[in-house]
Amino acid sequence: MSGVFSINKPAEKISVSCFGEVLWDYFASGKRLGGAPLNVCLRLKGLGVDAEMLSAVGADALGEELLNDMTARGLARDFVAVSPSKKTSVVEVSLDASGSASYEIVADTAWDNIALTPALIERVSSCDIFVFGSLVGRSHVSLQTLRKLIEVAKFNVFDVNLRKPHYHLDTLLELMNVADCIKLNDDELYEIAGALGVEFDSLDEYIEFIADKTNTTYICVTKGPHGAQLKVGDKNYYNSGYVIDVVDTVGAGDSFLGSLIYQLCSTEDAQYAIDFACAVGAMVAQSHGATPQFSIEDVQQFMNPA
Repeated sequence: MSGVFSINKPAEKISVSCFGEVLWDYFASGKRLGGAPLNVCLRLKGLGVDAEMLSAVGADALGEELLNDMTARGLARDFVAVSPSKKTSVVEVSLDASGSASYEIVADTAWDNIALTPALIERVSSCDIFVFGSLVGRSHVSLQTLRKLIEVAKFNVFDVNLRKPHYHLDTLLELMNVADCIKLNDDELYEIAGALGVEFDSLDEYIEFIADKTNTTYICVTKGPHGAQLKVGDKNYYNSGYVIDVVDTVGAGDSFLGSLIYQLCSTEDAQYAIDFACAVGAMVAQSHGATPQFSIEDVQQFMNPA
């Protein structure tokens, strides 16, 4: 039985490639492995999916440590290039009183310069799902590689992560128009629609506008503590969120997306898929770090406490 995504394989047989930034997030308490596509990839891997990361690090101590950490978490390093001329990416993360994060992202790092190789083309063309974000679109080299990989991908998932000043409307619209599934948060939805000169009264209308504008079947909008909304064709599914004490929100949306992809491949029940993904996002937000590890049984218990 196929899931909502109609990929006719069991979830554990599905292969996913995640393209984009791998980096170190620097908090006041120390550094942690990060990067939105890497967080998605780690969550998918933790759920038993054949997930691979496509990126680049520098030929430096931070790059080697990052690759070792990936390997320790079960991810292969086969498709992460080592750049002799660009540094491993670092990001300064600041948390406000509510646990919401802001980021200072260094430019022109190794992942800004991911070169197209036959190995990357082979991996993406042979896998079931290709996941990419908006941050990697800030650089010419990686954006050109992304465009070529999108051409050979079977199913494209675009994770919108707007980090000022690292994006342009034209590039966002280009990537949204080639995506089969788009995930973004409500602030990003309003910002993009506003930049296009439209204004509506309801979130449903904004989502419908983006679906029509991009001809995209699957649109998912996260709403922070208020859950998320998933549009599949002409149907909408809602989750109103879970009550938690937020520690930090870093990586919550990424784990949400990884879990949503897993469930949309596993089940034909879109409502359960968004409920499960919201639960995982909440569990991450009430924990330290972007990718705390927990099992499917842990998530199910969180969703249905005794």
